[in-house]
This record gives sequence, structure tokens and C-alpha cells, in this order.
Amino acid sequence: MQLFFREYGAGRPLIILHGLFGSSDNWLTQAKLFSTQFKVYTVDQRDHGQSPHSTAFDYPSMVADLAEFIDTHNIQNPVIIGHSMGGKVAMNFALAHPDKLEKLIVVDISPRLYDLEHYVIVKGLNAIPIHSIASRNEADAQLAEYVPESDVRQFLLKNLQRKAEGGFSWKINLPLISAQLSNIGVDLQVQGTFEKPTLFIRGVRSKYVPDSDWPKITSIFPNARLETMETGHWVQAEKPQEFVNVVTQWLNA
Repeated sequence: MQLFFREYGAGRPLIILHGLFGSSDNWLTQAKLFSTQFKVYTVDQRDHGQSPHSTAFDYPSMVADLAEFIDTHNIQNPVIIGHSMGGKVAMNFALAHPDKLEKLIVVDISPRLYDLEHYVIVKGLNAIPIHSIASRNEADAQLAEYVPESDVRQFLLKNLQRKAEGGFSWKINLPLISAQLSNIGVDLQVQGTFEKPTLFIRGVRSKYVPDSDWPKITSIFPNARLETMETGHWVQAEKPQEFVNVVTQWLNA
């Protein structure tokens, strides 16, 4: 699958993978900060943003997409950053193709099974009468019945787009994501170990990477380091400059 991507800067290649319901747009601020030292690729994963919609929404498919992207654009030894779902894609990719990347950075996700809380979000998104709403405010009011946090709703509603003929449609492939959401909470799909340098970054107010996960992390990524930031799950969005500093200092050490 030919993925949509954005490109910034010059230098060592750095590929960024967004999380569930996200897109390359979410990483604009961070990509511009990284672009002073790196050639940055922000990618829309399948069924998100401006990338094609598909019939299979799972990690093996997204790993194959990433391998094709790297090969198509002849990207040599990139650093790969993935947040949340993107972090799971990156971990699976590193295990499947350790020769295709230099270093790995995983943001607020662990290599394990998760009991996803996103079913309520999917229910809320599907409850929005997409073909009859007249404004984003109407969509926001509907979604508020399922998602009380205004910042989370604003993030989710970035997936709404106005149609040329009027009205709205979804950028994300909401029917497929709804049907195959259980594929995203699964454990790693690729076995083995990744011996190259790996950085895990977590938010102290997030519950995605508790201390109890560290033994499993290091059993799979023995050359791993952990950094904790004063954020929630959206580490890079809450403190973009600090996040970029943490990453660049580790990469340049």
C-alpha cells in the first residue's frame, strides 16, 4: 500500500508513526523541531489521514506497509518513532526487519496485550450522524455524551472533513476500524529480540507503561532505556519541545 506522508528537513532519516485515530498532521510541531537535525517522514498509516482505506486493519498489514514505504523511498537505516498503536507497529517492525532500522523509539506503549478502552470512543464516533450534521459543534455535542474530555474530542474530530458538495465525511475508515478494533490491543505478533538501541518514553500520569512491564520490555529489547516525562498518554503533544529534547539527546549520545 502506498502511504501518504509528509517530509521535512535533511540529514539522518527519522520516520514517525502516529497512534489510533491520529494522522501525520498530529506531529507537525515535533517534525519541524526534529527537522533541524533529521530528514523527517511523518506517515499516515492505513485507514487513517490521507492514506488508502483497506479491508485489513492489523499489525501484520501495517508492518508490511512500513517495509514497503522504506523500500519504495530507499530510506537507509532510519530511526523509527511510534506512539501508542504506532509504537506497536514499530516494535513488530523492528522484530521482523531488524536490518531495516538503526534505532527504535517507543512512546507510551508496551509489548503486551491491552484491554482497550477505545470501544466507547468508537461507539461515540459511530453515533455522530455524519450525513446530517451541519457543523463540527454539532458533532462535538454528540460525541460529548461518550467522551467527556474536550481535548480528546478535538483530537478525534480532526478526522472529520468537509465534502466539496457540502456536509462531512470521515478521513478514517471508521467502519473497518470499528469491526477490527480488537486487532489493536493484541500482544506483539512477531517473536524474537531486537538488539539495537531502543528508547521507551512514558508519561508519568499514563497507565500504559507501569514499572511491572519493564522485565518483559528488556527481555525483548535488551538494549532498552526508559525515560519518564511529566505528562499523560499524549507525551509528545503535551510537552513537544521537551519530548524532542529527550529524543535528540538520546540519539546524539
